[in-house]
Amino acid sequence: MFTLQVDDEISLQLIQLHHKEELFHLVDSNREHLREWLPWVDSTNATSNYDTIIPAWLTQFAENNGFQAGIRYKGKFVGMIGLHRIDWNNKATSIGYYLSSEAEGNGVMTRSVHRVLQYIFEELKLQRVEIRCGENNVKSQAIPERLGFTKEGLIRDGEKLYDHFHSLLVYGMLRSEWGIKN
Repeated sequence: MFTLQVDDEISLQLIQLHHKEELFHLVDSNREHLREWLPWVDSTNATSNYDTIIPAWLTQFAENNGFQAGIRYKGKFVGMIGLHRIDWNNKATSIGYYLSSEAEGNGVMTRSVHRVLQYIFEELKLQRVEIRCGENNVKSQAIPERLGFTKEGLIRDGEKLYDHFHSLLVYGMLRSEWGIKN
């Protein structure tokens, strides 16, 4: 099984079917918290919702096209992080993530994204990574800003959130900015 050890407290584990109960509980117990920024929360209303999406995530990983991992903090499932897909021609990808409200404020996501950046640049040898955040999602924006990403622009009305659109900030980091010469 694919696992990235972040540090003594955090590990990232490839999501598999046996995680669906934990995954649903995470979303269900953080529904209002996650709904503010994630457009799929309302449609995730039963563990059975994961019966088709988890196999698709496993296919994504098997095809070397990214991954979707659960974040374990002190043994507890507290969030997810993943690569949406990998553009191998342009050696580029993007990172998505979310965290339970109870795990916020402990550096969990910053440390997790840092470890995923190591994986992207040092193991996959990609050239570029993006993170997109809601224009008003200050907590999510703090992650790429803390890690040295460049704010590259704004995608106006870039994502529909239930009954309205919101704009997305785009952050990017290049392999050379991570400290690796091409």
